[in-house]
Amino acid sequence: MNQPLAYIHPEAKIAQNVVIEPFSVISKDVEIGEGTWIGPNVTIFEGARIGKNCRIFPGAVISAVPQDLKFKGEYSITEIGDNTTIRECVTINRGTVDKDKTVVGANCLVMAYVHIAHDCIIGDHVILANTVQLAGHITIGDHVFIGGTSAVHQFVKIGNHAMIAGGSLVRKDVPPFVKAAREPISYGGVNSIGLRRRGFTNEKIEEIQEIYRAIYLRGLNNSAAIAKIELEMSATAERDEIINFIRNSERGIIKTGNSKFED
Repeated sequence: MNQPLAYIHPEAKIAQNVVIEPFSVISKDVEIGEGTWIGPNVTIFEGARIGKNCRIFPGAVISAVPQDLKFKGEYSITEIGDNTTIRECVTINRGTVDKDKTVVGANCLVMAYVHIAHDCIIGDHVILANTVQLAGHITIGDHVFIGGTSAVHQFVKIGNHAMIAGGSLVRKDVPPFVKAAREPISYGGVNSIGLRRRGFTNEKIEEIQEIYRAIYLRGLNNSAAIAKIELEMSATAERDEIINFIRNSERGIIKTGNSKFED
């Protein structure tokens, strides 16, 4: 850890076996967990809480103040979970008074040139491909994949196990377990390949597909579709997760496209 060409504030809390490469800057009120590697030319500002065994590549800027005109200097932090990799030139801003923090979960891969704005809450096992741009106050569940050069509108919510195609403009909420693509972004079927990779059975995937047939392919509005699902399908964790996500959506969920997608 003792790298004479890096600047480490004396009040920073650096665990054992942390490697900090030359020309990186670690400010005060920063905590870095065991086994983490900080590459050269990384800047970590006040309020960063970085977990164990993370890898942060050159040019990354972590916990900079928000790009938000309402920000008045209030205390806030940035949390990064264990085993997360942050590639070159990623920028992650700390929170505002809204949530007081920005969070990137454990076991995530944040590829080069991604921007994560203030008050974003990102779950575990999330992959953000190159140049994904997240506006403020976005919530992303676990096991989500967002393709490269996609941009996500502020306050959007993306459910667990969703997959979003590269180049997407995400203006509406994306429910759990689905694929989303095209312009405007639309429902593209259930993310069955991803679910199988994570141990979902064929029976469970068929249940999820039947739920989304009612929501997207039966010509029903959301309220009628939910009523039909609750009446005709037994309660399960996945059924209730989908229903609760749609009911609690403030921006509204993505629609189905004009062309028929595979389901």
